[in-house]
Amino acid sequence: MRLIADLFLVIGAAFTLFGAIGLIRMPDVYNRIQAGTKAVTLGSLCLLIGIALLYPAWWSKLLVIGVLILITNPLGSSTIARALLKAGVKPWSRATVSHTGEADR
Repeated sequence: MRLIADLFLVIGAAFTLFGAIGLIRMPDVYNRIQAGTKAVTLGSLCLLIGIALLYPAWWSKLLVIGVLILITNPLGSSTIARALLKAGVKPWSRATVSHTGEADR
């Protein structure tokens, strides 16, 4: 059981790390929101499963936390993306990049 729990903890930590890297590497705010939300949600749930396997007495509390994560992360990210779109923030496009580093349009 300890090995399976450790495996879930490592997978959760890896997805959380990938989400953090995605926040840095993605070209615009919409891609960053998606990378952060999807990867970190999966990473958090894997971490919660790993903790639940290590400490079975905590499963009810961890289940509540997991449900809240599943509800709030996607809802929050879609609300932020919608607000940015209404504020006029344009999505990134594959335009050519000039010598100044600015995208030509």
